[in-house]
Amino acid sequence: MNKELPINEQITVSEMMVIGPNGEQMGQKNLEDALTLARYAGLDLVLMNANENMAVAKIMDYNKYRYERQKKLKEAQKKQRETNKELKEYRLSVTIDIHDFETRVRNAKEYLIKGHRVKAFIRFKGRQMARPELGKDVLLRFADNLSEVSGIEAEPKLEGRQMFMILAPKK
Repeated sequence: MNKELPINEQITVSEMMVIGPNGEQMGQKNLEDALTLARYAGLDLVLMNANENMAVAKIMDYNKYRYERQKKLKEAQKKQRETNKELKEYRLSVTIDIHDFETRVRNAKEYLIKGHRVKAFIRFKGRQMARPELGKDVLLRFADNLSEVSGIEAEPKLEGRQMFMILAPKK
């Protein structure tokens, strides 16, 4: 909705229904009379609807109107971004070192505080598949360390050689 509306001398319609600055209907006017009314009020004549049977023009401050419209558009985009939160993935392992684990917990905590969801997963290698409960323990320890900022959305689940769990931020 980035198109500009025709204002003042840009209007090509000869007859139009004119709406005043306070929303009152001023009746059907020709272009010259409408421009005179707008100049007298110190405002712009803006063609809102160029319908073939009856065009509608409004007397208003066009720059203020554009500003308000842009403000609403930015607010709508901001709300859309909030609903489209991302899913960040963290790869762990059964034999993960304590410092690597703490680093991933710290990074995941920052991400959860921002309102995003986190997917933690473990890819089992070789003989680790014989003991999937060790991987589940690592994932549950990860969730426990993040319990103050998140809750478990999807419990640890094994799919093939990979076990994953999804954490969602607390409201």
